[in-house]
Amino acid sequence: MSRTLSIGIAGAGIGGLAAAALLAGQGHRVTVFDQFEAAGPVGSGLMLQDTGLVILGQIGLRERAEALGAPIARLWGVSADTGRAVLDVRYSALRTSLRGIGIQRATLFALLHEAAIASGARLVTGARITAANAESGTLVDAASGAHGPFDLVIDALGVRSPLSSAPVKELPYGALWATLPWPADSPFDRTALEQRYEAARKMAGVMPSGRSHEGAGQSLTYFWSIRGDAHADFRAAPLVHWKDAARALWPETAMLVDQITDHDQLTFARYRHRTHWPATEGRLIHLGDSWHAASPQLGQGANMALLDAYALARAVEAGGAAADIAGVYVRQRASHVRLYQLMTWAFTPVYQSDSDILPWLRDRLVAPISKLWPAPPVLAALVSGALGSPLAKLGLKAER
Repeated sequence: MSRTLSIGIAGAGIGGLAAAALLAGQGHRVTVFDQFEAAGPVGSGLMLQDTGLVILGQIGLRERAEALGAPIARLWGVSADTGRAVLDVRYSALRTSLRGIGIQRATLFALLHEAAIASGARLVTGARITAANAESGTLVDAASGAHGPFDLVIDALGVRSPLSSAPVKELPYGALWATLPWPADSPFDRTALEQRYEAARKMAGVMPSGRSHEGAGQSLTYFWSIRGDAHADFRAAPLVHWKDAARALWPETAMLVDQITDHDQLTFARYRHRTHWPATEGRLIHLGDSWHAASPQLGQGANMALLDAYALARAVEAGGAAADIAGVYVRQRASHVRLYQLMTWAFTPVYQSDSDILPWLRDRLVAPISKLWPAPPVLAALVSGALGSPLAKLGLKAER
């Protein structure tokens, strides 16, 4: 490393904190700005894929994440219309030891937050960043307070980032979710993300999401697919209407649905899609969802942000001016970002849309073909984030 940089990071999410831990660990002066008075996570349980776990290993967090998370060996979905398995992805088809990890977002946040602070990053709360000057390297908050100048400013504010000029496409569907205790004697597979579908208009999912801390009980995240324009009607209607529909789609989830007694127990997540090109401008670098937001159908969001954070740290370590750092960063990540933006765009309507033909093709044509070689290892590579060899581009490889 040729010199110590001053780096301002807007956003204390997964990508922002990972970047802070890595960059401060290299000896740079890192300040993270977040709008919350006490920084904390927003969002449902998530899946850590092999790509994200390798990056966590570089931060020294992989073992703790795996201990608190729940191992997932399989993604398994059944059509309620036909009773056929229409999603069957087994990680072992690619590599015997390969697994995903279901983890609560709050748990991952706590690990990364601790690592960022331990590395020497400074966290400034109550600062909602609203603007950035890419040439001077300054950030401006909602109270018109200026911060900087910094050698680099990192936009890790997510899909709604005010620092990103790319338009956001609202996807028709999102999801309601709740994190619940894993029920005793449940019929759910502790090592699988399970889903049930009615065409592509209804979907319920159950994902193991590990423990909030050592000694805590196991949890799961329950998902219910819903159109964005139907959320207000859901809130206005008696909860029993939704419960009846949820039980009808997947009767075994009654033990989960019965734990939900208030609309507020179900958080609505609206899905959005956009890719910001160029990913960098002057001293400003976009990272994670502020660069490439997509629906979570392929479970890549947090993992892509972790890959971005490591790519940025590697580019900074290579040295040079802001333009040199930006160039190395983009070259390491651009092809993988383009590939997964395309794949997510293609896959999302198959499982969440008003289409009649897509789920018909999924159930009767795609599902049988997906069981034939070479489809199983290709699907496992897709889900694990390995397509496009993103780790190799970062000089890394799977640990096991």
